[in-house]
Amino acid sequence: MASERENFGLTGPSFLTAVDWNNSNHRRSIAASLVQGVYVLECDRQQNRQGPQALAPPWWEFFNFRVNQVLVDDHDLSYFGAIYEFNFPYPYPNYAGQRPPQYVIAFRGMVNKSKTRAEDFKLNLNCMINNLQESRRFHIGTESAHNVVSGASGPGNVWLAGHSIGSSIALLVGRHMAKNMGVHIETYLFNPPFASPPIERIKNEKVKLGLRFANSVLTAGLAMAASHSRKAEENDPFTAMLSSWIPYLFLNQEDIVCSEYIGYFEHREKMESIGAGKIGRLATKHSIGSIVSAARGKESEAVHLIPSAYLTINPSPSQNFKEAHGIHQWWKPDLEFKYKLYQYK
Repeated sequence: MASERENFGLTGPSFLTAVDWNNSNHRRSIAASLVQGVYVLECDRQQNRQGPQALAPPWWEFFNFRVNQVLVDDHDLSYFGAIYEFNFPYPYPNYAGQRPPQYVIAFRGMVNKSKTRAEDFKLNLNCMINNLQESRRFHIGTESAHNVVSGASGPGNVWLAGHSIGSSIALLVGRHMAKNMGVHIETYLFNPPFASPPIERIKNEKVKLGLRFANSVLTAGLAMAASHSRKAEENDPFTAMLSSWIPYLFLNQEDIVCSEYIGYFEHREKMESIGAGKIGRLATKHSIGSIVSAARGKESEAVHLIPSAYLTINPSPSQNFKEAHGIHQWWKPDLEFKYKLYQYK
């Protein structure tokens, strides 16, 4: 039995009959819809819905995309991602202003069904212990990004998008492309997990600030103790290569999974305002877990940490976790969001 949430006609942004690619709300809604398309694509596979019975196609066809390639997990054979290609109704150069992407690489989050639950749970666990970069999905996603970027008319014509653990994969892929290739891909991250205790959920502002300050001092102190040379710090790719890559993060204030990103960026700004910017910037680049792993001789980078981002925050109250963490909120036309650009300097 199909869920209403899988049906584009019932729950999708069908109001977007005239897309303005210069409108950030339209781009957000389309990116979220393409991610939802991957979710429904996997549900179609599991329930053997084919042809007219398939529910996934409207999630991309409505916006004039087609599926160029489905990304398949080697272990459980599930569909965890898709490469979409835009069907241009007229020549590409004729678009004024912001153009639609030639390709979008989208990654779903967890599908809580028997055929995918085990592998998806393992992926979430790897994210929590900062080991997602060892997963096959990351390697498949990275290879796909390399191939798409080389085949497109430049990296500016490619988007990355993901939701939940899928946004962690998109973040890792985008981070890899920026750090190792100097390629900046427009990236849409919906409810990305932050591998840390959810301090942002603490209501007492003094307690919250105290915990963040203590954590920053401890993290910065450990990072300085573990640093081998000033030159290595100056050539740190976090600063040199990643700071100019600015992904879009879409966060719900009540989502325990992703809300810590709000505090992560806000606290760095507060540290600057009280004259402790150097400590804040150093703590921004490291986690205690990554420092301890490095001290043990293991190559470990806190891959969920990023220097710059454009935050879109949904401050609306949610009835439950499913609503706060869900992908459907990101194409609702009647919500008022908070916006904030954080750029590492």
